[in-house]
Amino acid sequence: MNPSQADLPIGVFDSGIGGLTVLRALRAVMPHESFIYLGDTARLPYGTKSAETVRRYAGKAVSHLVARGIKSLIVACNTATASALPQLIEAFAPLPVHGVIDPGAQAASRASTERVVAVLATEGTVRERAYHRALLQRGVQRVFARPAPLLVTLAEEGRAEGDLVRHVVSDYLDGISGGLPFDTLLLGCTHFPVFRSVCADLLGSGVQIVDSAFTTAAAVAACTPACQSRRAEVRFLATDGRERFRRVGGFFLGEPINDVEIVDL
Repeated sequence: MNPSQADLPIGVFDSGIGGLTVLRALRAVMPHESFIYLGDTARLPYGTKSAETVRRYAGKAVSHLVARGIKSLIVACNTATASALPQLIEAFAPLPVHGVIDPGAQAASRASTERVVAVLATEGTVRERAYHRALLQRGVQRVFARPAPLLVTLAEEGRAEGDLVRHVVSDYLDGISGGLPFDTLLLGCTHFPVFRSVCADLLGSGVQIVDSAFTTAAAVAACTPACQSRRAEVRFLATDGRERFRRVGGFFLGEPINDVEIVDL
């Protein structure tokens, strides 16, 4: 990669705004890099769509980012990673394309001393069994997984606490492993880190809680040529709902979002 290519932004793609938790981690680990974030807010949620539909949506979104000029891509969506990552890697080679499932599985396997991990994810991610495969390949002996679609809805509304949130999270955690013990909970959707404190309160100190955001950021940083211009910029793109993206997205990113460009895929 020549110096001019190294100064291109990094593309970050998600089905909506949950991937802003990954962008937040990327900016913390790579403060001198520029980013273009695209949230496909017109078509979310991806988690209830078929794998074929997710692949089609993801291909269009990534094509748009590539046309803008990026030096690498992070698929900051567990469902799109589970359903479309191999196709995206092949279609856009030699562009480096990174998903969030392998880094998340790596973090969970390191955290689990008993080698038993429970996963909360979307319907699509659970259906594709992507975390099962990734965790078992890393020596985890038993994996429990449960789809939690209502948590995506709550997160997209900017709700991370309160009686309703606690009740919904408790309901999903109840029976996730059929009563069998597990020592690690993997939050297998980029929306779910906002519920980390509720999960920790319900599960107690005996269960480690991990997500893929900072692990993904570290993996990307390790293999990305450093930007030389040092003029870090972030651009936000969405396919619908500019004002809602700004309002709720700031909740995920941890800082205000001022400008959002609406694009048609």
